Amino acid sequence: MRILVVDDDRQLLRALRINLTARGYDVQLAPDGVTALAMAARQPPDLVIVDLGLPDMDGVEVVEGIRGWSTVPVIVLSARHLEQSKVRALDAGADDYVTKPFGMDELLARVRAALRRASPALEEPVVRTDAFAVDLAAKRVTRDGHDVRLTPTEWHVLEVLIRHSGKLVPHRQLLQEVWGPRYESETNYLRVYLAQLRAKLEPDPARPRHLLTEPGMGYRFQP
Repeated sequence: MRILVVDDDRQLLRALRINLTARGYDVQLAPDGVTALAMAARQPPDLVIVDLGLPDMDGVEVVEGIRGWSTVPVIVLSARHLEQSKVRALDAGADDYVTKPFGMDELLARVRAALRRASPALEEPVVRTDAFAVDLAAKRVTRDGHDVRLTPTEWHVLEVLIRHSGKLVPHRQLLQEVWGPRYESETNYLRVYLAQLRAKLEPDPARPRHLLTEPGMGYRFQP
């Protein structure tokens, strides 16, 4: 079982990694929201533990980003004790809310309970449009019943957009998730690869219905 832990507190990350690894979990650590969403897109976790007070975005935004494409269980850790904070996180899609400071045994019990509840629904979805279908687990795209050959980079771009289905993915985020932080300004890469994907998947590439451009902002996958 793969668990993604998102927190900017290095001491806490270390403690969680030690305790979760000792119990047989494969632990991935992310210090901020953008890194967490990129890691979740590349290697979908079986459970996410996320702090609300991240340096680059509110943890609720991470929950919403993950909920755009996944039903993976999410446990929120936070020093915010107000009822309003708890309600906001749970309404955004979190499955549980643990206030800091917390007991490690209690958190581990909540992890086990969340994984038990989610175990029947951990399979990757097949995303279907009226033009093509994408099997995320098999990394397979079909159109009119035939396989569509995508390059590794084309697949990665498509996968990131699908995992944020219906939501705007900013240029910077998409470039960082696919190519890495050094390529955040290379928007010409995106124009090239989106044109290639539309040519392969859209019935009318000049008037795309599913791989949409949001001028000056980014791209959106619309099922």
